[in-house]
Amino acid sequence: MSINAIKDDEHMSTVSKKTTMVRLFRYLLAYRVTITFVILIMLVTVAISIINPLLIERAIDVHIAQKDLRGLLIIIGFALGINLIFIILVKLRMYLMAKMSNDVLLRIRQELYTHIQNLSFNFFDSRPTGKILARIIGDVNSLKDVLSDSVTTLIPDFVTISAVVIIMLIKNWRLAVASLISLPLMLGGLWFIETRSHLRWRVFRKKSSNLNAFIHEDLSGMRIIQSFTAEKETEEDFDQLLGEHRGSFMHAIVLNDAFFSVVDISWGLGTIAMYYVAVKFMGIGVDNVGTLISFGIYIGMFWRPIMNLSNFYNKLITNISGAERIFDILDTKPEIADASNVEEMPVIKGEVTFDHVSFAYDKDTQVLNDVSFIVKPGETIALVGPTGAGKTTIVNLISRFYDVQQGNVYIDGYNVKDVSIESLRMQMGIMTQDNFLFSGSVKDNIRYGKLDATDEEIIAAAKAVNAHDFIMKLDKGYDTELRERGGGLSIGQRQLLAFARTMVSMPKILILDEATSSIDTHTELLVQQGIEALLRGRTSFVIAHRLSTISKADRIFVIDDGKILEEGSSDELLAKKGLYYELYMAQFKNI
Repeated sequence: MSINAIKDDEHMSTVSKKTTMVRLFRYLLAYRVTITFVILIMLVTVAISIINPLLIERAIDVHIAQKDLRGLLIIIGFALGINLIFIILVKLRMYLMAKMSNDVLLRIRQELYTHIQNLSFNFFDSRPTGKILARIIGDVNSLKDVLSDSVTTLIPDFVTISAVVIIMLIKNWRLAVASLISLPLMLGGLWFIETRSHLRWRVFRKKSSNLNAFIHEDLSGMRIIQSFTAEKETEEDFDQLLGEHRGSFMHAIVLNDAFFSVVDISWGLGTIAMYYVAVKFMGIGVDNVGTLISFGIYIGMFWRPIMNLSNFYNKLITNISGAERIFDILDTKPEIADASNVEEMPVIKGEVTFDHVSFAYDKDTQVLNDVSFIVKPGETIALVGPTGAGKTTIVNLISRFYDVQQGNVYIDGYNVKDVSIESLRMQMGIMTQDNFLFSGSVKDNIRYGKLDATDEEIIAAAKAVNAHDFIMKLDKGYDTELRERGGGLSIGQRQLLAFARTMVSMPKILILDEATSSIDTHTELLVQQGIEALLRGRTSFVIAHRLSTISKADRIFVIDDGKILEEGSSDELLAKKGLYYELYMAQFKNI
């Protein structure tokens, strides 16, 4: 298979990292109470952390130096008590933040999924399904640590750094300055790395999306791959995408790991400078060993949060591209959407009017050109013509899956743009050649056409299309669980279930787009009876290449080159000996 389309990286609008981060962290505002409680917990734990070195200094320089065993035991007991509280509070903080971050991810994923369901067909036509899945699953998951650490890392570590610097300056400003002398080096190094790292991680996200799209398409088309013994070629394509994915990761991670090296080097230089100043210029000796040890601890308490903040910033740079990709979809506006002043479509009779309709999927390809017709309620209209003539486009415009560029489409006198999409489509039954079935029971798949359908209605719909008999022969009848896409059923059986799903909705307007293309001749004879019952009293549009299936249509529209070239009953069109006659004779001359 060709992987050019999959390898094409998705175009994304350019948005500043600051804007993306503010938008992401805005989700945390719904958890103000939890965050406030967590901050209070962290302030207590930070205070305990800062007290510990002071307790060590006093224990060494006072109680041990003076051989005060009682005072030493009091300090040890106090230290054990507050550190036990510290451990409990840390566990509670971790639990609260894990719950909050998971709730935020759930909210983002639900919001993203809901938005995607409302996007127009053009969105799905323009990108592989795997790339959409990558954003819903992988990109959302990548934000978990960022959301959690944004509270548990930023706030306590900033407080710790500030408190430690103040204490160090109060205790000995010269040692404090020596300890922090390498800070400018670290800031310069991190800035240099950050400016290059973000772009590399954005490329990695795109390559991950490409790989995900290929795997999804490959598994979906496995029957075709094996049928044409194309496993080797597919494996070569996979290896190529895998190599690009690995290469982009290594390109990003090499620079990514430099974050920690810069902090480690700066930490080491600061520690060396502190000890050098202490010994060389201040003459600190045995009598002040407690002060030196406490300063050494404070240096660790200063640089460890710096390391944590660098790690958080590293995660942010690594994963902010995931947030960018999520918001890119959330900012994609549906091309087909309700206007602000739409009304609800009342119960319709089924009159359909095309008033000088023209339509093109792109600027270079005109699909319909000034098409006009009126269909009376209850009429059955068959649409025939060569592939690409515009038959499916007509029914898509009736359902408002696309909007016309010129002209108007009316149903019972209502412009389809002036009524809500939901109230329009819920009165239509659409049956295509893609007889998609969901994982679940037979009953649930039929009920999908009408979510509140009773068991009796489901069985009646199945009987109407002659699906009842084969359903009852399944292991559990209507409760039989189907695999993905109806695996285990024949193509004809899957199509019959799709017919039952459409029938149970009892639509006012029925659209059958190549709906019998996958049914064998014997099954077609059975289902044709059900179709006739379904068509009765409803406005129906039937697209079929098998002309035998539309012989009883009230009118046949012969479409070619974006126009209706002929119109009439089957007998009338055969008598004209025009395009319909040619199509008919070409199909039946060898029978």
